[in-house]
Amino acid sequence: MTNDLIKVLFPAVVSFLVGIAITPRLSSLMYRYKMWRKKSRSQDNVAEMSEEFKKIHNEKGETGTPRVGGIIIWLSVLAVIVILYFISFFVPGDVSEKLNFLSRNQTLLPLGMFLFASIFGLADDLLQIYGKGLNLSEGISRKMRILTVLLIGAVGAWWFYFKLENLSVHVPFYGDLWLGLLFIPFFMATVFVIFSGSVIDGIDGLAGGVMASAFGAYAIIAISQHQIDLAAFCAAIIGGLLAFIWFNIPPARFYLGETGMMGLTITLAVVAFLTDQVVVLPIIALPLIITSLSSTIQMFSKKYFGKKIFRIAPIHHHFEALGWPSYKVTMRYWIISVMCAIIGTVIALIG
Repeated sequence: MTNDLIKVLFPAVVSFLVGIAITPRLSSLMYRYKMWRKKSRSQDNVAEMSEEFKKIHNEKGETGTPRVGGIIIWLSVLAVIVILYFISFFVPGDVSEKLNFLSRNQTLLPLGMFLFASIFGLADDLLQIYGKGLNLSEGISRKMRILTVLLIGAVGAWWFYFKLENLSVHVPFYGDLWLGLLFIPFFMATVFVIFSGSVIDGIDGLAGGVMASAFGAYAIIAISQHQIDLAAFCAAIIGGLLAFIWFNIPPARFYLGETGMMGLTITLAVVAFLTDQVVVLPIIALPLIITSLSSTIQMFSKKYFGKKIFRIAPIHHHFEALGWPSYKVTMRYWIISVMCAIIGTVIALIG
């Protein structure tokens, strides 16, 4: 048990230290090349946006804060995996073999999903930053983004269904629920729903803390199931997130951007399926789901009833419009995230 804990905690520490080491240089490059939106969203569709929205987003410095901070996280995780793998390869031994957590059955799929989604998100971010001359200042179109997420979900569903022969999901206090072919659309829908929570990235440090809590929950669940490599992978992501938060304490030096949120949300859904605890994902990731729902409800209400439910959507901006300082919104989101992670983990462990 002690060796397992070391294997899980060591990547978290190394990932954090790598993130701390590379961030000053990356941050300098972000500012040197002005890697932020060249036009605030409050300058688009002005007639459709309230004065509150314009005020909040102008204050947030959308046109002066880099939006590719997620690079720090996936580079830190990748660095840890590469370092530990090559140590085990060139310096074989019990310790080095034990620390290496790159395995085909536990970490290869989530790592592949993580890197592909993050790099695709980076392309989207770069188009939003530099795509004005190509008429792509809004980045990759919403339809293309959705299709890409569904394609990623389809690849993951294929892997689970045909390679791992997963045909059911575990329901706490009930048992396995057989889905058969329905497992594929269920997997794709879950990936998409969690990804939709990416809109939570809008306040200094908010998304980083929420995602760290969620991955922490699944690290504990993976340990309880003796999926130690997967738990170490989750821990490495937490280490990168903590490094991101360290440099993102208000005022923010950068945002996660699509390169951060796309990779993290999709990977979280994959990890939930790998632990067969996807049913508790809506509890563990409740802040993501509520944030996504708030935007959906707002759009639906405005389109069909001509009125708003929230002063501003997503809901974290609603609280800002009510007068809450951004740091208060962030800290309360973090508290709720931790509580949701605890509740979801307990249900998974005893159910």
